[in-house]
Amino acid sequence: MPAYLIYRAHVHDTEAYRAYMTRTPTAIAAFGGRFLARGGETVTLEGEPETARVIIVEFPSRAAAQAFYDSDIYRAAIPFRHQVADVQMVIVEGLAT
Repeated sequence: MPAYLIYRAHVHDTEAYRAYMTRTPTAIAAFGGRFLARGGETVTLEGEPETARVIIVEFPSRAAAQAFYDSDIYRAAIPFRHQVADVQMVIVEGLAT
C-alpha cells in the first residue's frame, strides 16, 4: 500500500535552501518515491491561511518512506535546511487499491 510523505516548510532563506532542494530528489528516487506536489501554489479553503511550502511525495510503502528518511543520503541533506527552514514532516499510509 502506498504511503505519502507530507512536508511543510517555512523557508527563511530561499537561496540557502536551494542547497537542500538539489539534494533531495536523488534520495527520494532511490527509495521509489515521486513528487506529487513540490511547493506549488496553495489555496486555503478553511482555517488559518497556509503559509508553508507544501510538498507531497508518494512512496510504494510506509517502510520505503521511513527508509528514505533514515537513509545516509537523506541525512546528509538535512543540515542544509536546519538553519534556513522550520519543517514539519509526516508519513501517512494510503489506501489499499
